[in-house]
Amino acid sequence: MAFSDYTGMLTPTDLALVQRVFDRLCDERRLAQKDRDQREELAAEIIRVFQKGATDEADLWRSLSKRRRARDGKAP
Repeated sequence: MAFSDYTGMLTPTDLALVQRVFDRLCDERRLAQKDRDQREELAAEIIRVFQKGATDEADLWRSLSKRRRARDGKAP
């Protein structure tokens, strides 16, 4: 799991939520286990967005999803 360097406090519920979003985004971006640097960057970004208040799973995913950005005409 790429969240091992995070030093903040996550509840088990929060951890499960960010893990689901992480897994879903890794699938979307086709990040394999061997893509360690990219996976760690993604994990850090998820935590940053979560800490800024996107604590709803759907909102967190939407804020980071490249599919949404492409659909909205926004650059990744």
